[in-house]
Parts: sequence; C-alpha cells; structure tokens
Amino acid sequence: MSAGRRGRPRDPEADSAILRAALELFCERGADGTSIEQIARRAGVGKLTVYRRWSSKEQLLARAIESARAQVDVPPLGDVSDVPVPELVERAVVVLAAALSDPRNRDLISRVIGARASHPSLVRAFWEHCVEPRRRIGRALLERAEDEGHLAESTDLDVLMDVVVGAIIHRAVVRPDPPDEEAMREYLRTLLRQAGLLT
Repeated sequence: MSAGRRGRPRDPEADSAILRAALELFCERGADGTSIEQIARRAGVGKLTVYRRWSSKEQLLARAIESARAQVDVPPLGDVSDVPVPELVERAVVVLAAALSDPRNRDLISRVIGARASHPSLVRAFWEHCVEPRRRIGRALLERAEDEGHLAESTDLDVLMDVVVGAIIHRAVVRPDPPDEEAMREYLRTLLRQAGLLT
C-alpha cells in the first residue's frame, strides 16, 4: 500500500461504525477513559481495522467529533429573505432548544470542555466543525438585526455572541439541573430578550 493511501477507509460501513463507536465512548467516558480496544469492540471490528484508518486514538476521536456535526447540526431556517428578524430568532429558539435538551449533545459539549487541557486537538476539531459553522449563521442573523435597528450600532457582535453562547452553556451544561426542551425554550427567549433580539 502506498504512503498516499495509508489510513484510507476500505469499507465505508466499518468506517461509520468505528466513528459512531468512538463518539459514543467519548461522550460516555471522555478521552482518557476511551481506548482503541473499546472502540473496536463496540464497532464490531478488529483493532487492526481501526489502526489502518487512524494512527492514534486522539486522531480517531478528533475525526469522530468532526462527524458529530451531522448529529448536532442546526437545520436550515428556510428562505429567510422576507422573514422578520424576531420570527427568525423564534425559529432558532425552537431548533436550539431541541438540540440543547438532547443529553447526547450536552454530554458531547461537557466532554469537549473537559478535554481542553489534555487533548487540545479535540477542542480544535469541535470548534472548527461544530461551533464555527453555527457562529457564521449567528453572526449573519445579528448583522441583519443590527441593520434593521434591533441592536445598537455600537454593539460588538462577536462579544454579544460570546455572551449568549456562554449563558447557554452555563444553563444547559454547567448547572446540575439541565432543562428539558420547554424550559430551554423559555430560557432562550428570556436570554435573547435581554440581548435585544426579542421584545
């Protein structure tokens, strides 16, 4: 096998099973509590099958976190050119509340935060593949809100996003009493009302 083909998946089904198993174990046990042997066993493959694709556990977990984008992806809000900003915000509230009340997503976020010191590449993978795409959507919405007068011209949109996201993580992940979907919707509405995006 040539160097250029090293690690290329030979069986897409095995590849998917390995990534799914790695993500599940990472969410359940964290990076340090997960091994290649455990991943292979849960995926129903041999260890060599895993090592042919990924040279290390951290590389595999980073790829599994990248694949989580599909799991936690924010569905498109549809054609929004003629939709008022408050209605767009309300649509986002419904979508985000469903995602943030899902224990799998809360566990993923918790494990990524916990991996920051010992496994920075996992945090980087989560940021690039799960966070940044959503920040681009959020910034576009905030820019439109600013253009239409819902926000003060002096508003720092990046700081505002950080404040909103920080509050969401605190409520959904850090506090010991995570809200259900209905409670998360109400919290998001209150938060976004404080930010000036809802009346």
